[in-house]
Amino acid sequence: MGPSATVAGPVRQRDAAPAAAEPSAGWAEYLAAARQLDGVRRSAAAAAGEQARSAEAAREELTVVRTGLASQQERLRELGVPAISLVPSPPELSEAARSMAGGPAAVLAALRAARGRAEAADAALAARRRFRPGSWPARPRNLLVYGPFALVVPLIQLAVYVATGVGPATVAALICGLPMPAVAFVAGWIGIGRLFRVAPSERLDRTVRFGALVCLVPAVLATAGLLLALLAG
Repeated sequence: MGPSATVAGPVRQRDAAPAAAEPSAGWAEYLAAARQLDGVRRSAAAAAGEQARSAEAAREELTVVRTGLASQQERLRELGVPAISLVPSPPELSEAARSMAGGPAAVLAALRAARGRAEAADAALAARRRFRPGSWPARPRNLLVYGPFALVVPLIQLAVYVATGVGPATVAALICGLPMPAVAFVAGWIGIGRLFRVAPSERLDRTVRFGALVCLVPAVLATAGLLLALLAG
């Protein structure tokens, strides 16, 4: 071997080192790109899964909101609210569309907010119904009508007796009061129909037997008391 061969050996070794380093650097870049793409894929899959879950939850929430609003609208119509007032206006529809432009998550948030407002409105309606006799059970509600009519004549009879004592006026008031329970019942029956309203598909419960009893008891007690007073006088 001559000097030229000895020099060529180190030269080939120096040329082979960069050639070996270049594949190693390319492989590292490939691995980095692959890891980056895998991260993007995982993020996209997670985002898609989150959107799918949000979309499913939004569909369930929409069903609940629709059911609640339908029931609420029916109650409001029974209270006399005009149908036009229960329909959203164009500006309200535009505002709702803008609030849901961010995808399924935004739609779900808007539906949950709407459900919260609907539940708050239901609570307000329930609180108002507690102070409205029309929403009470039939007997307590009808007692507010039958009761005053039933007490008018007995109170007049007692007032005549207190004012005149035992005499013709008391006797006349007693006789005139005999048919008054029937008159009080008829007046109460009509008054209940005028004061309390129900849906067209429902029947107003006038509690006929209870009303007749309410109208009869004060008259019987007043008549018995006046008869005892007349007999004792």
